[in-house]
Formats: sequence, structure tokens, C-alpha cells
Amino acid sequence: MEEIEYKYLVDKVKWNAVAKSQGELIVQGFLHNTKECVVRIRIKGTKGFLTIKGETKGITRKEFEYEIPVNEAQEIVDSFISKSIRKMRYEIPLGVHTWEVDVFEGALDGLIIAELEVASESEKFEMPDWITENVSHNPSYYNAVLIEKC
Repeated sequence: MEEIEYKYLVDKVKWNAVAKSQGELIVQGFLHNTKECVVRIRIKGTKGFLTIKGETKGITRKEFEYEIPVNEAQEIVDSFISKSIRKMRYEIPLGVHTWEVDVFEGALDGLIIAELEVASESEKFEMPDWITENVSHNPSYYNAVLIEKC
């Protein structure tokens, strides 16, 4: 499968004024982390996931994600992950799309990134007014790089 995803920074003041449902806590770490291949373990609410992502070309990359029992995901995090990212994720519907907005905690506190998955790189979509800079092509905003600050 391919993931085609845009990433944007978020204006904190405008974001705080957005009506949103309760966020969901995500804790994630990496079992393997190179430019060519990332293997991520994630706990999202009451679910666990194992994800394999390939190298990004433009805003597209191969992605394979598998749900695993949350207790096994927690055991993997506890046993094999030395650094983890914690963030609250909010899903914001806009037009025919749903924006995923991550509000980071801990060492990354203050960072807010909005992501939007699309079907093709040429697809048009509505931009919320709380979006600022497009960082889709800036690898320093990939979770696999942000983890180094944790």
C-alpha cells in the first residue's frame, strides 16, 4: 500500500479556538529507523499497531500497518523501545477529508502538526485557517526524526 500524506505546522492560537472532540493518546517508538525503512510500534487509545514504512519519495511512501493486541504492543514498548513519542491526536473533518492533528507532549511539547492523507499528490483539498507552514518535504518533522529529541 502507499501512503500519500501532507504535513503542516499549526497556529497554536487558532488551534486552541477550534471546536474539537476529545483527543486520543498515542505512544509510539521505533524498532528499526533508517531512511529506507521504519518499523514503528504504536499504542493508540486501546489498540496496538505495528507499522512498516518505506523511503519517502515526494510525499508518497509504502506503508503496511497491522493491528496487534494492545497488551503485546505495550510489552514491545516496555521491552525494546528506549525513546517514545507521546501525543494527543484529534480528528477534524473538513469537506470530504479528515485532518489528523497531533499535539505533542514531553520534550516535544508545543509542537503541533496536522497531517492529511490523500488519494493522489494532485488531489485538491480544503485548507483550514489554523494551518501555517507546509513541512511535507522537510524530514525533520517526520516522527522517525522527532524521536531523537525525546
